[in-house]
Amino acid sequence: MGMAKAYSVVIVGAGPSGLALAIELGTRGVDCLLVERNDRVGYAPRAKTTNVRTRTHLRRWGIADKLAAVSPFGVDYPSTVNFVTRLGGFGLARIENASNCHPARNELYPEHGQWVPQYKLEQVMREHAETLPSVTLRFSTEFVSVNQDADGVDLILRDRGTGAELPIRCGYVVGADGARSALREVVGATMHGTYGLSRNYNIVFRAPGLAEAHAHGPATMYWQVNPAAPSLIGPMDRDDVWFFMPTRLPEGFTITPDNAAALIRESTGIDLPYEILSSDEWVASSLIADRYRKDRVFLIGDACHLHPPFGGYGMNMGVADGVDLGWKLAATLQGWGGPALLDSYEIERRAIHEEVIAEAATNHAVLSNDFWAEGLEEPGEAGDAMRRAVGERIVAVKQREFHTLKTVLGGCYRRSPVLAREDDAEEDAPDAREYKPSSRPGCLAPHVWRADGRSLYDLFGQGFALLARFDASGAQVRGAMAAAADRGIPMICLYLTEAEAKGRYPKPLTLVRPDQYIAWRGDRWSDEVFDLAAGWLAERTGVDDPARSPQREGA
Repeated sequence: MGMAKAYSVVIVGAGPSGLALAIELGTRGVDCLLVERNDRVGYAPRAKTTNVRTRTHLRRWGIADKLAAVSPFGVDYPSTVNFVTRLGGFGLARIENASNCHPARNELYPEHGQWVPQYKLEQVMREHAETLPSVTLRFSTEFVSVNQDADGVDLILRDRGTGAELPIRCGYVVGADGARSALREVVGATMHGTYGLSRNYNIVFRAPGLAEAHAHGPATMYWQVNPAAPSLIGPMDRDDVWFFMPTRLPEGFTITPDNAAALIRESTGIDLPYEILSSDEWVASSLIADRYRKDRVFLIGDACHLHPPFGGYGMNMGVADGVDLGWKLAATLQGWGGPALLDSYEIERRAIHEEVIAEAATNHAVLSNDFWAEGLEEPGEAGDAMRRAVGERIVAVKQREFHTLKTVLGGCYRRSPVLAREDDAEEDAPDAREYKPSSRPGCLAPHVWRADGRSLYDLFGQGFALLARFDASGAQVRGAMAAAADRGIPMICLYLTEAEAKGRYPKPLTLVRPDQYIAWRGDRWSDEVFDLAAGWLAERTGVDDPARSPQREGA
């Protein structure tokens, strides 16, 4: 097989989560190999929502504008979800600005969401990864086996074209290889939850003239409420390419290329020539792995958590996994990150995954077929009254699914070995759905537009950022910067004006991590802050529960 080639990190799977991890590592100069068993990325036309958090990561990487440029319909296209009996039938309800895709400036985030096929997002991410000198991509390459020891990992890959086996020596391996993950077996993880919530088909088809053949106006998605084929349908790409996803099929019914066009015709009530381009069968499940790691092997994305697709969380959660693990691996490999940093990956991400899976399952519990009632398609006053009543119910039940900032930005890491703990931290009411930014440790740093028009996020840099209020002590700031320099921890200091801090940053000093989450805040700096935030506290002090260390008294 020849001599093993060496990399710091090998990532198996080049979907959005694997690409995010490769970009996060490559941006920090960490050498990594990203392998994909297919001959390219973006085979299946699956997710279509890139949410505000993922777009903010793209902004950090300098490619948010590139994603906007490949939008099939432009970023100004209405991100409306339209509920109708049929595309050619009656309207029921409209939900505007779904997933915060409207491009107008918002105080809560620097980047709006975007309705764009996942394969276009993967294309933009892949092209960027290929520009990073420390990132190597190999397609048509599959995982064979792994053997790890205390110092590293021996990995065998196989070139699917030639059959040749490729020995690799690396520091860490990450399985980003999807729902059927082979690396999950290496980790010894088992998926728990509910499999088979529903059987689904994602049909992609071409229908010239369909956009003009109905009277409901442009939208990203139409929920069709009828007994023939309750479903989701909408424009997907240029050249009259649409998607169609039935939410209920008769028992035993299987969609084939021969009957798909007839089903679309029946569900829409519009008689056009429908050219079926692809049909992808999949099962919606709520599953989470019982472990995300075994020593030097990690899992991210669908390899360790699977969400029902309602709310658009799955792909975006995978990108966030890649970001979280990426900066922590980089810190460890560069020597300034301690052992608790990698331990914190599963602790932090699992809590978020559990919250989001529960939210997605709630969304999945009510689909278009649940709104059908006899008489809904009847013309006249009685039908109009029924449609108004159903429309009100739709808005009451489904608006939460499409106005998701609380879930997308409001998830906080409540318990972590690398975050300060505040026992008296404010808590949201259990049913509160409004996103309220907070600078308490574990939460996403509150966003600020500066007076010169720049986002505060743009100034954070690749390492830690110390946010010093206008009233912070200069001696305290200098002490923090000296501590970072002494430990080789990358950190910059940003001063906040009174207007910028008001209502967002109540403490004189706030430490923001490389992933834009708050690590600590307080009145006075202590060098133990870095012991905690960089993952060294347990090793240096022998504290069993770092989050309960005496350091938190400075908060």
